[in-house]
Amino acid sequence: MSTPREPLPFEPDEREPATQSFEPKPLQQGQEPAPPLLPETSPLLFRRYEVPESREELRIPNMGHVCILALIAVCGLFGASLAARAALEVHLFGVKTVAQAAGDIHYTLGAEAILYLLTFAGCLLIFPMLWHRGFFAGLQWRGRTALALRRRLVSAAMICFLLALANGILIPGPENAPIDRLFRTPGAAWLLFAFGVTAAPFFEELAFRGFLLPAFCTAFDWMRERWEGLPPGTLDENGHPLWSKPAMGAAAVLTSVLFALLHGDQTGYAVGPFLLLVCVSLVLSWARLGTKSLAASVVVHACYNFILFSFMFLGTSGFRHLDKM
Repeated sequence: MSTPREPLPFEPDEREPATQSFEPKPLQQGQEPAPPLLPETSPLLFRRYEVPESREELRIPNMGHVCILALIAVCGLFGASLAARAALEVHLFGVKTVAQAAGDIHYTLGAEAILYLLTFAGCLLIFPMLWHRGFFAGLQWRGRTALALRRRLVSAAMICFLLALANGILIPGPENAPIDRLFRTPGAAWLLFAFGVTAAPFFEELAFRGFLLPAFCTAFDWMRERWEGLPPGTLDENGHPLWSKPAMGAAAVLTSVLFALLHGDQTGYAVGPFLLLVCVSLVLSWARLGTKSLAASVVVHACYNFILFSFMFLGTSGFRHLDKM
């Protein structure tokens, strides 16, 4: 007859009662209670954790997105160059050399239009995947806001036109600027009229007031928060950042200077037209930031160009006497 053996440490002791009490032992003085056990229905191995997005990731567009836009624009410029080269090979519009193409309005506006369209297509493809929202929603398009404020936006365009008149009197530009020579090309005035009130305002506002201005605002606020040790800025009900007034002011000035430099080659970088472009861009930036609508600045830009071309049309008897410009 075998003698009973002692149970091993990992085996239950049959001599103990089958039912054991799991009631917590009374805590001793200074002892902290143990954390509660996890329910068996939520095993730790398969528990799902969701990491919320950081506040910096929610600030769109930012300077990183501007760099991506620049890369897309470089690809668009390459595509426009290929299209212009192909047009030269078939002598489109009778143009045979690069020098002729540089002064031909069809090649100038055609290449610019292709650049805009290719860049826009790349933006529609890439940025919604980065932002996890629609392209126009990420840029605060808000067309209904612009429609509701259309009278004020037209008034802002009239203010820009009055600034142009005052600038022409006080600080006139050069008499034979590159843009003036381009206008004297046969048929150029009508093409520039159509392009200047449709494609140019839309795509220029998309780049400057859609990407660059908000990115500068976010960058200035981000640097201020790091410098002063402030918490991240708040977001509005649509997830867009609420920028500080100093950031919006500095970003508007910087964006306007870049906007004027981009158009400086059209006026020979003269002081008067340069200052006018800076002032007009400040009005456009005010329209964009004040209404929180990119469509608002597009409307102001398009109306301003329309007023300019309309007065030019009247002053030259339907673009027939461009020497009166």
